[in-house]
Amino acid sequence: MARVAIVTGGTRGIGEAISVALRDMELTVAANYAGNDERARAFTDRTGIAAFKWDVADYDACQAGVARVVDELGPVDVLVNNAGITRDGTIMKLSYEMWREVIDTNLGGCFNMAKAVFPGMRDRKWGRIVNIGSINGQAGQYGQVNYAAAKSGIHGFTKALSQEGARTGITVNAIAPGYIDTDMVAAVPGEVLEKIVAKIPVGRLGQAQEIARGVAFLCSDDAGFVTGSTLSINGGQHMY
Repeated sequence: MARVAIVTGGTRGIGEAISVALRDMELTVAANYAGNDERARAFTDRTGIAAFKWDVADYDACQAGVARVVDELGPVDVLVNNAGITRDGTIMKLSYEMWREVIDTNLGGCFNMAKAVFPGMRDRKWGRIVNIGSINGQAGQYGQVNYAAAKSGIHGFTKALSQEGARTGITVNAIAPGYIDTDMVAAVPGEVLEKIVAKIPVGRLGQAQEIARGVAFLCSDDAGFVTGSTLSINGGQHMY
């Protein structure tokens, strides 16, 4: 029986690339999404990957969502915590709601999802958890104290949880993407984006497939001796 993977935020951008890469590894993939039903249907039509709707910031919804995936597809062996949002603003303009939304989704979602799948992985003595951090969680970014804090927290979460899973065959790793050619980056004003690219030694934005290939390796049997690590894929922009 094929292993089952859940990719949160798995129907668009980096998440879509990860879902497709894991499907191509012959995993059965459940792509989680939060709100855009039309886009999720188009994703499923295009890829053949089932999409499941729930909000990763909602603990109970994660428990129910994972239970549904298990019921329909089988036990979950692989979890990729990719779902994330931005609510940018300097701290003078950042509301408490903007802070909480980003922390609850980007960091809280990792806890909620790991809590739902970890017991089953431990019982079966095999599991792969990959958390998607960010270069901005490593280096910081002006106007993103909420996003940078959440992504930085993901790296600490990864190191701690990896120690809990190591003895039972569960690896926990993170990937810290740099600036990737996705809708989120496309929304950055052109003049700002030019300055960002100018600071990337390889001279271009990354591609979602380049992140997906890193995730695919960390989810494979070949990565069984890799845990508690953060793989930076950023074109040399930040050496961490």
